[in-house]
Amino acid sequence: MKLDTYKSRVDVQLRSVKSIAYASCPLNWSTKIEYEASTWVQLLELPSPYSFGEALLLCQHSEDEWIAWIPDHGEAVLHTSQFCLSR
Repeated sequence: MKLDTYKSRVDVQLRSVKSIAYASCPLNWSTKIEYEASTWVQLLELPSPYSFGEALLLCQHSEDEWIAWIPDHGEAVLHTSQFCLSR
């Protein structure tokens, strides 16, 4: 029996997207950011290995949560700590 030791380039790309997201987000959590519907945001963690690293905010769900559409994943409820504004 032979084990497949091939490392997928997709896995490497997902990790780099995640590190870029962390690097581009401000770490000053004392400033409250007012998000708006129809805004694209950068996800800090991917909901699945095959989804995009950005999401479109659809509407506010609660004070700190938004309903968002994530390409190749669908709708999700995101807490504001899970994303930041895209640049």
